[in-house]
Amino acid sequence: MENLNNIIEALIFSSEKPLTIVEIQQVIGDIDSEKIISSINQLQKEYEDRVSGIQILEVAGGYRMVTNRNYAAYVKNLYKIKHLERLTGPSLETLAIIAYKQPLTKLDIESLRGVNVDGVIKTLLEKNLIRTAGRKDVIGRPFLYATTQQFLEYFGLKGLSDLPPIEEFATMALHPQKVQEALDQTRSTEIQENKELPLDAGS
Repeated sequence: MENLNNIIEALIFSSEKPLTIVEIQQVIGDIDSEKIISSINQLQKEYEDRVSGIQILEVAGGYRMVTNRNYAAYVKNLYKIKHLERLTGPSLETLAIIAYKQPLTKLDIESLRGVNVDGVIKTLLEKNLIRTAGRKDVIGRPFLYATTQQFLEYFGLKGLSDLPPIEEFATMALHPQKVQEALDQTRSTEIQENKELPLDAGS
């Protein structure tokens, strides 16, 4: 298909959430997934080669267009506040506990944090960063909590394996900007390691 790269670029740019290969196929029509992945790889390489202000990253099972972390300071100046700073320290700490130890109950979280988390749980549920994941098979059958797809998108993660070590995350919970720096470093290292792979690696 002519201009496949341009079409995919436009679709990823226009999507409000990470765009999956299947969704791209549904829009374009009958086209092999290998060709779509190849086009995305080509776009990623083009952006890297010209040190573009934007990148295409694989996030939460799909592809999303994001700003290049090298220019984060300028983007931050534009908005005056970083997205992560909208979460309070207690919310980040609770979210970290859930992310690393999920699924677990409110009582489990309170045992680890040493404080009541009713308000924090309510906030995280409203932000769709956590979800109920069934009930624990004990007396009272309390709800179990786990992270959501939105959690991965919020932090720009492919999966939970991209999280920094729990000790590091817990220490940084009161400093959201450091959490972002750690996550950025994780992604930067992975991108660097993958740079030398051929475009069709893993296909």
